[in-house]
Amino acid sequence: MSTLRDLAEEHTRLRPVDIDHLHRVAGDWQLLSDLSFADLLLWVPVSGDESFVCVAQVRPTTAPTAYQDDQVGRIFGGPEVAHLTIAYHQGRIWREGDPVWYGDTPARHEAIPVRLRAAGGEPGEVIAVVGRDTNLSTARTPSQLELNYLTTADDLAQMVADGTFPPLRHPGETTSAPRVGDGLIRLDANGKVTYASPNAQSAYRRLGFAAHLVGEDLAALNGRLAADPLEGTEAANRVLAALRGEAPPRREIEARGAIVLTRALPLMPAGVPIGALVLVRDMTEVRRRDRALITKDATIREIHHRVKNNLQTVAALLRLQARRVGIPAARSALEESVRRVASIALVHETLSMSSDEAVEFDGIVDRVAVAAAEVSVADATIRMRRQGSFGVLPAEIATSLVMVLNELLLNAVEHGFPPVEEDDPATADGGAAENGRVAGSPEVVVTARRLRKQLQVVVADNGRGLPSEFDAESGGRLGLQIVRALATGELRGTIELRNRAEGGTEAVLSVPLERR
Repeated sequence: MSTLRDLAEEHTRLRPVDIDHLHRVAGDWQLLSDLSFADLLLWVPVSGDESFVCVAQVRPTTAPTAYQDDQVGRIFGGPEVAHLTIAYHQGRIWREGDPVWYGDTPARHEAIPVRLRAAGGEPGEVIAVVGRDTNLSTARTPSQLELNYLTTADDLAQMVADGTFPPLRHPGETTSAPRVGDGLIRLDANGKVTYASPNAQSAYRRLGFAAHLVGEDLAALNGRLAADPLEGTEAANRVLAALRGEAPPRREIEARGAIVLTRALPLMPAGVPIGALVLVRDMTEVRRRDRALITKDATIREIHHRVKNNLQTVAALLRLQARRVGIPAARSALEESVRRVASIALVHETLSMSSDEAVEFDGIVDRVAVAAAEVSVADATIRMRRQGSFGVLPAEIATSLVMVLNELLLNAVEHGFPPVEEDDPATADGGAAENGRVAGSPEVVVTARRLRKQLQVVVADNGRGLPSEFDAESGGRLGLQIVRALATGELRGTIELRNRAEGGTEAVLSVPLERR
């Protein structure tokens, strides 16, 4: 489905600044929809035509919708949009007309012009129209709550027509909470509470105020309730700012172990300050869960840190044992174990510094490659190089993958570049050696490519290549057995070892990134 910006750019001549304002309207109009008990549809006039295209739609959470089908992208003209045309050209809210029918659903049409205020604060031109369509099938005598909702909705609708609603969003604010159903308080021009919804009353009881809110000076009350005097002063100032016509950022009030999020909005239809709207939401349980998650994350990171330390201790003990062993084969086996344990420790070290169970894998590969190059017995220094990026990988993949890459890199270094004999022709004329080694600087390249939900890794060297009798499936080396077991088991992927056409060996590993 096309986005608001796509539809506006395709069908209208609106400026980018106009479209940005429409995005702000659509980002904050759930509030108006819930207060109105009505669907809101954002209509913009089609260029060179007398029709309108719907670029956004929102349904109320407080009442049944008037539209079962989505209206976004539809273009209407003629009598069907007469109310939109009047609101657009006359710049006023249109409320006349009889109810209309959408199938079996009766609905009332209203049209609210959308203005973007000029740079100097003067009302600008109408750039769009908000259609407010109310489902009348459940019409009844409104309660006190509904009357206050509807009155507040009319004030906000006039502010949309004036270009003063919605306000600019403050940096860092990414949510529209609190919402109407969370708790609503209406203030008069003096800051006294004229109405408080039951949920708002309950939120303030959690803060320690047991009396009824109506008649209270909310700014002073917030200042008294807050556990921290500075926080209380800040909460009071935000209410006073809304009464002055400003739109302060959201603020949490904490008292008696409860936390309530507040949002204060000015009410100034036709530019006249008549009070403020304060939305509240009890965030106590949400913040408790947030703190529990933070504690859990810290605990997990500490566990990874301790696992890393334990693995490093194991590696150190194996290293000490290797130095005391006199049998070369046993010493070599212990040294290989040291490198395997150290590679796993690298993953846990990275996880201990991460806020989630995922790691930036490139740094780990680079460190494993440097460690592998240090065990080379070749006469020349082996160059280790990485192409592409592994990106961020989940821990369950990273731990097994680092083991596989460690074995492949060690295999390439140890068996791809054996020491050159003194009478090797390659040392005399730069040609190919009898053992098949390619002339030139020894090099091992790790290439990584992410293809949708697949990770492809190639470890290639320009060494002597695989012997003709090599069989990957029946190979008896422990390193290759580890590679096969992890690649096809833990990683649920595939591994292939083969000779390169240009000389040397390459191991091709394919790993699915989506875990089942």
